[in-house]
Amino acid sequence: MLYAQMWPGDGQRNPPLSANEQEDELFESARTAPPGDLRAFETLVEQHQRRIVADCRHITRDPGAAEDLAQEVFLKAYFGMQNFEGRSSFRHWLQVIKVHHCLNHLKKQKGKTVVSIDEEGPQSSEETKAFSSHDRSEERLGEQQIIHRVLDGMPDNLRIPLVLRDMDELSYEEVAANLSISLSAAKMRIKRAREWFRDQYEAHSARVGREATQ
Repeated sequence: MLYAQMWPGDGQRNPPLSANEQEDELFESARTAPPGDLRAFETLVEQHQRRIVADCRHITRDPGAAEDLAQEVFLKAYFGMQNFEGRSSFRHWLQVIKVHHCLNHLKKQKGKTVVSIDEEGPQSSEETKAFSSHDRSEERLGEQQIIHRVLDGMPDNLRIPLVLRDMDELSYEEVAANLSISLSAAKMRIKRAREWFRDQYEAHSARVGREATQ
């Protein structure tokens, strides 16, 4: 058979590795590399840097600090590799490092807990209409730019749980633990954040569409 000719032996071969499995193998290569050999880790950085920078921006709402925060996340990952216990994938482990680092950054910036149990989301019409006031000179926005605008206008106590759950793919339990809130509060805020995001995204997209035709 052609298959057997292409793959000598008994015609059997291992199935291709998933993206996460490939990352985990690369991470193991980075962990076991000789001192000074950074090739495997630098490859991991290249693969994840854009996403980590974007996530740092979304969590902190601080574009100016996002790249520095991302570099600090990678430094923490590099120096923490030997303590990695393998209970999760490299991707998930890196996400947890990033979440903790960004939340600590926000606490230092604000001098208080990032998400208060008493906070219940936007209370004024000004907050919920944040995107209708943007300059008309920026009417031609791409999808990613609109997403940035929507997330930037979302209150911390809705934006951060949403990013942790839907972008970082943390479980509801992990979101609750990271934000020091109850599981029910985490679920409620994520539900409200999704609704808020959807409404604001649709409204902003419609406005951009109308202005583009004028």
